[in-house]
Order: sequence, then C-alpha cells, then structure tokens
Amino acid sequence: MDNHKLDSIVTSVIKQFEERSIKGKAKYGVDLDRTDLDLLEWIEHAKQEHMDAILYLEKIKQEYIASGSQEKII
Repeated sequence: MDNHKLDSIVTSVIKQFEERSIKGKAKYGVDLDRTDLDLLEWIEHAKQEHMDAILYLEKIKQEYIASGSQEKII
C-alpha cells in the first residue's frame, strides 16, 4: 500500500492552488516570489483577503438562515 498517496480532497485543493497561481500571474503579472512588498504590505494583503472571506461567510450564513432550512449541513 502506498502511504504517500494523497486523498481526493488534498489533490483537489492542490489543483485549485495551481490554477489560482496561473490565473493570478496572468492577471497581475507577478506571483508570490515577488520582492517589491515589505512585511507590513504582505500583512495588509493577507488582512484584506481574510476580511473578504468573512464577508463571504456572513453572506452564506444569512442566505442559509433566510432559506429557513433547519437541515443540518454535513
């Protein structure tokens, strides 16, 4: 048995990261190997991304509540 075989979820996420990297490089012309940002700028980028994620989660939560569904999500 191959103990190093990745499960389907990990494989899917890796593929999504690869696709996102390619798309980002094409769109912005830079990747995470860029050296033009200092530590505080990287922190600000991360903060902005997390703020967006919170907004998306709140939207999903409100949509779920508004749907009146009491079904447990698994």
